[in-house]
Amino acid sequence: MSVKRDTSGRRSVEVEIEVQGTPEEVWNAIATGPGISSWFVPARIEERDGKPVAITLTFGPGMDARSAVTAWQPPRKFVSQGESWGGAPPIATEWSVEAREGGVCIVRIVQSLFASTDEWDDQLQGAMGAFAGFYRTLQLYLRHFRGQRSANMQVVVPAAATEAEAWDTLTAALGVKGLSAGQRSATRAAVPPLSGVLEYITERPYDALLRLDTPGPGVAALGVYTFPGGDQTMVAMGFYLYGDGAGETVARETPVWQAWLNERFPTTAAH
Repeated sequence: MSVKRDTSGRRSVEVEIEVQGTPEEVWNAIATGPGISSWFVPARIEERDGKPVAITLTFGPGMDARSAVTAWQPPRKFVSQGESWGGAPPIATEWSVEAREGGVCIVRIVQSLFASTDEWDDQLQGAMGAFAGFYRTLQLYLRHFRGQRSANMQVVVPAAATEAEAWDTLTAALGVKGLSAGQRSATRAAVPPLSGVLEYITERPYDALLRLDTPGPGVAALGVYTFPGGDQTMVAMGFYLYGDGAGETVARETPVWQAWLNERFPTTAAH
């Protein structure tokens, strides 16, 4: 993923993904609050006079990111622009949907900013790369669960271990270690019930996606990472559950998985 530059000072990175569904179904997944929440983070869209004016994404308690909607052309394209990080110029994000044969669409995401130097290029590439796992979840959602009600949860704990050690501990406990995409996994005794099909796994970075049947139909995203510039390993499990009972399942399972992670990765000094 390279940074494109033009003479106006615009710098951009672009990614395309193929998803199943009609343009209208895909639009509902990427351009509505319930749709975005079903594969990304809780989202809400603010309207004024019947037109969307802002999108707010909630990444955690007190961690809201608000972007102004600058273009809106359903079901084909919308653009939003919001504040960036570390003094970088504002970033614009453009989503476009193009229908293809066979009941699929191409979703194109372009993130761009204006700058006179290349000092923000790495951050621009990093921001797009950080969303790769979410785009894979979007593909799974549209392939298997599109249009269903959803609820999500995320449990995160620090680990007194290296990323490799924490990943080995997590995947072994969840029955994922040693599996390849397409194989089934299931937890054993002393671990909360979790089973499904391994859809994706990589160790660069440490990431995996499970298409679940237990504790309910949905997707589990597993990850181990270290914050940029830090040395604290973090272990994360994100659940996207679907169907009429998803909310009740999330309410029941969140404290169970948080307690299990706290026990499996006890809080001690950083490794």
